[in-house]
Amino acid sequence: MAERKKRKGKVGTVVSDRMDKTVVVSVQRLVQHPLYKRRVKRTKRFKAHDAKNSAHTGDRVRIVESRPMSKEKHWRVVEILGATGTRAAERREQ
Repeated sequence: MAERKKRKGKVGTVVSDRMDKTVVVSVQRLVQHPLYKRRVKRTKRFKAHDAKNSAHTGDRVRIVESRPMSKEKHWRVVEILGATGTRAAERREQ
């Protein structure tokens, strides 16, 4: 049987957690401008599956590729790196 390829991963910030079991993660990267050679920020938003609804707006999360779960959702939240978003204080108390 063929081995599975290593999945791509990204680190970003949750910008929306209003959907059930889905978060929108904003990932920033730096690219060099082709003419001016200056580094410019580029932002892309990914919809990611969050099975436990544990990530909230403002949290830093790591996402990895997965099978398509819907039309736009083919990423999965693997871990929460920094709970600085909304409801972070509530989670620390528990």
